[in-house]
Amino acid sequence: MIRFEHVTKSYQKDVVGLEDVTTHIEPGEFVSIVGQSGSGKTTFVKMILAELTPTKGKVIIGGWDITHIKQDEIPLLRRQIGVIFQDFKLLPQKTLFENVAFALEVSGTPSAKIHTIVPQVFKIVGLEDKMGRYPREVSGGEQQRAAIARALVHRPKILVADEPTGNLDSINAQEIITLLKKINEFGTTVVLVTHNREIVNTLRRRVITIDHGQIVMDQQGGKYYL
Repeated sequence: MIRFEHVTKSYQKDVVGLEDVTTHIEPGEFVSIVGQSGSGKTTFVKMILAELTPTKGKVIIGGWDITHIKQDEIPLLRRQIGVIFQDFKLLPQKTLFENVAFALEVSGTPSAKIHTIVPQVFKIVGLEDKMGRYPREVSGGEQQRAAIARALVHRPKILVADEPTGNLDSINAQEIITLLKKINEFGTTVVLVTHNREIVNTLRRRVITIDHGQIVMDQQGGKYYL
């Protein structure tokens, strides 16, 4: 599903984001990417999303070599990858329904189909009764649930969760992780990028630890030691 083959990303002469990284994430896996600030986690994620290209090596997503992806092919790739951020990135002037619908509108989805898909994804995240509310009218945990709904509208094969619990208290954080596990059970590959040691250690899933641009640990049912 996600394959890195000897990937190096150099930003400047003495600044390396990733150095000779080789790893493979299988379809349907739930993998935590961990490491301290500046370790290379962000570079790793940006490679998956084709926001960055390798200096050396190959990045392959679902059998598609995106190492030198063309600019006009990136939207097609992004529709296969849902992304959740720490700060939700909801438009404050739009309702939760409109926020999620907007992700379909920009890709040219017909209105009738939008009105079928959006309630379905809100039901998955447990917010079907709050679709008409604005972001300011719901809690942080509910805003993140809406953001997850938005990430699911294209039925992505991969869901990248970049510090999705960073702005949430422990109870809401655990609820978001439970939801990600549920989505993973549907067959979606989940890549969780996090600093939260407690969440990683309770998941008991695969953990890839990055330090100074290199994978220093890769464990099934592992823990976050750094």
